[in-house]
Amino acid sequence: MGNYRTQLKVQGCPEVSINSLKSKATTDVFPTKKSKKSQNELKLTFYPSFPVGETQESLEKVRLELLKEIQKRNNEGVIADKMARTFAYRRQEVVNQEPLVQDFMERWSALFREKEINAEFQRLVALPLEQTFLAQLDKYSDQFIHIIQAKGGAKLYTHTRHLFQDNSAEDVQRDLEKLTTAVFVIRKEGEGLQEPPADIGIVIEGVEVLHDLTSVASACAHLLGLVYILILAYPKPLRFTFEVFQKVFMQLDPHKMSYKVQSLYGRLHILQ
Repeated sequence: MGNYRTQLKVQGCPEVSINSLKSKATTDVFPTKKSKKSQNELKLTFYPSFPVGETQESLEKVRLELLKEIQKRNNEGVIADKMARTFAYRRQEVVNQEPLVQDFMERWSALFREKEINAEFQRLVALPLEQTFLAQLDKYSDQFIHIIQAKGGAKLYTHTRHLFQDNSAEDVQRDLEKLTTAVFVIRKEGEGLQEPPADIGIVIEGVEVLHDLTSVASACAHLLGLVYILILAYPKPLRFTFEVFQKVFMQLDPHKMSYKVQSLYGRLHILQ
């Protein structure tokens, strides 16, 4: 396999070249400097080549067309086709430029929709995002409740709360701009937890990237998808929470769990 990859690199295969440690400085031997992959043992950065017959110029033209298409109604099929066609162009942009979320949203606003996040994640790891996440959450929900209620569970609950921001409608924008990575829940003034929230969404780098989601669970799934799509590092206070999402729920690289997550995983199976 090593010789095969060497031959691919000689032929100019971009994915092999971008992931080759020999092509990097000795002080920078991880796939990407800020990537979650250097923290979570997913070794390679997926770097597909452009489709046959496509160039950067032709795909940039499609990107500009996408900005117009999202302004139209009942246009999901056209958008999906153009998003699939520009996947390699978009992926190379993320890997090469590590853009800010705000800038990437302006260039690829069609991506920041539930359907397209699911489609992009499927292209990356060949796994349905929301469907898998919610199915695994259902599978382990009773065990999680038991662990949280048991002695020591309060610590797990307190740690996980860093991920969520539950606000009233007043001063919401100011509060959200302070968040690095979070799921936000907005409630009308005076309404309690028994009432459905006015809005559920996601903030990354202080930017609201998604809103009007159906549930907090769905928001967590889409947040994980965006972390993969944008190659973001897991926030340090939430690294174990995201590791559970990644390795327990999505079963991505599950054989390399940290001790804490492995211990939790063992308890979940004991309680089944």
